[in-house]
Amino acid sequence: MAAAMGFSLCCLSIAGAASSAIQTSDEFIAERALGPQWQKVSRHSGMIFTATVLASTTPTTAKQIPKLQPTPIDHLAPAQIEIRFHVDEAIAGVKRGQIVIVHEWSGASSRHRPFAPGQRLLLFLYPLGRLGFTSPVGGSRGLVPLDTTGKTVFAPTESAQVAFPTQSPRPGQSAGANRVSVLQLERAIRRARRD
Repeated sequence: MAAAMGFSLCCLSIAGAASSAIQTSDEFIAERALGPQWQKVSRHSGMIFTATVLASTTPTTAKQIPKLQPTPIDHLAPAQIEIRFHVDEAIAGVKRGQIVIVHEWSGASSRHRPFAPGQRLLLFLYPLGRLGFTSPVGGSRGLVPLDTTGKTVFAPTESAQVAFPTQSPRPGQSAGANRVSVLQLERAIRRARRD
């Protein structure tokens, strides 16, 4: 009986160590792919998802875009862009397959790269503001380019700027170099949001 109990405790200890190793590995990978502020970005996000960009409008005034409920300050509303995303994988605040329409103040859009139809991204968006606006958390940190399958992030190398991960390997790198699975990032992000 004591031997069986000792064996069970040993197995639990090994399983706990393996779980901890996976957690540490996912966190290390998330930092490499998303930068040192990835946990803070994850926690401040109202919506996190992988997406395909469907359309992006040019800056316009909010008054020109029809609203369901006009507000008393519509005439003071800033110029905005509208971006439509198809949610490929939902992590927080959205559902898979949903079409998300984001209104972003045009001044905030200057803090990150423009959106292009067909582009695949991992997005970290602030919760919607009082006027229904949002933007990527931390500017470019909240806008992570994915490969054409939408399943992989190319983690920057030491010399690359963390805020702008490369979309494809540099010349001389193998196709598998610096690739990070979105699934690994999702595990780390969900854990960071629970803590």
